[in-house]
This record gives sequence, structure tokens and C-alpha cells, in this order.
Amino acid sequence: MQNEMRTFGYLCPICGKPVMAARSLFALEASGVEVECECGGSVLRTEFDGQRCKIFVPCGLCGETHTAQCGIENLTREGGVAFGCAKTQEFCCFVGDEGNVEKHLRELEILAQKEKQNRENGGEQFLDSVIMYEILSELKEIAARENGIVCACGGHDYAMEIRRSAVDLICKSCGAKLRIPAATEDDLDDLCCHLRLTIPGEV
Repeated sequence: MQNEMRTFGYLCPICGKPVMAARSLFALEASGVEVECECGGSVLRTEFDGQRCKIFVPCGLCGETHTAQCGIENLTREGGVAFGCAKTQEFCCFVGDEGNVEKHLRELEILAQKEKQNRENGGEQFLDSVIMYEILSELKEIAARENGIVCACGGHDYAMEIRRSAVDLICKSCGAKLRIPAATEDDLDDLCCHLRLTIPGEV
């Protein structure tokens, strides 16, 4: 278990490049880890107090450093874990297997570029209005199917919160949330692959 490797990934707020490095859980528990961008402008750091891991994340979306906390068991679970930027409500750091982290970082890089363009254009309501409207149209089609959108808790009623680059489906019974990214062509392609959607609620 302690020799298990986890890949840490974030987007450097200084040079804008994805930063990835694998570290062992032994190093994480023993002395903490550091993952530095090759430009020297940012460093992801961790601290472990014997129970919880504190992670200091340089954010490639808002430029600040965020602090997240979680148990070691969260870092080892299948699929990994993601930490969010409080300002943009988007994920800005990923920990897991190399393939998953690399995929998420590619998407984050596209998202950051769109955010930058959006700020330069005066900041529109949505990060990409065309993609958002296509996503909402696709969600409407899925919802129209029998049991098109349900929750794992058994609930069928849900609310929808529309953000700048995502749509949250929230179960009215248990409060569980399913986030549908709505910023890139890949987000739209991923959604179009689903005939039905299940909110991962409390079973």
C-alpha cells in the first residue's frame, strides 16, 4: 500500500503548462511531497499530520493557491480525486492514475485558455455559449426519455443549476449532485454518448 504510486497534476498559473509527477504514498506520509513546474514558478506541496493530508495547490484558473484536505484513503480510491477552485467552481488539481490525470489536465488546459479569452472579450455569461446551449438541448432530450435522468437513491425529481462551464443535476430527494461539463466539444461528445444519466446518490 505504502509503495503505491499516485500521480499529482495541476496547471501552472505562471507558464500555463500542465505539471505532472508520480509520488509514493510512503513519501506522502513520511515527509510530504513537492511537485514543481519546470519553469520554477509554482510548486504543489503536501503535508500529512498522521490522519489527514493537506494539499497546497497552485491554481491555473484564478492564479491563487488553494488548500485542500482529505484522508489518504481518498487519494487511493479508483478513479482518483479532484480538488476545485473556489472562484471558478472548476477542478484545478487531480490525483490518481497517470492516464486519468493526463486526460483531465488536457481538458483543464483548454478550459484555462477559454477562460483567458473570455476575460479578454469582456466576460460573457457562459465560457462557450454554443457548447452550453447544445449541452442543454441534449439534456432536454435525455430527460424526455423514460427514466432518462434518475438518482441512484431511487429519486426521479431533480433540480438543474447552470454554471459558466457546467450544468449540475441535483437530486431533490438526497441532494446528490452530478456535474455535466459544458465548455468543450469533448464535453458535448461525452454527453451525446449517454442515453440515460444517473446521479450518484445515496443507495
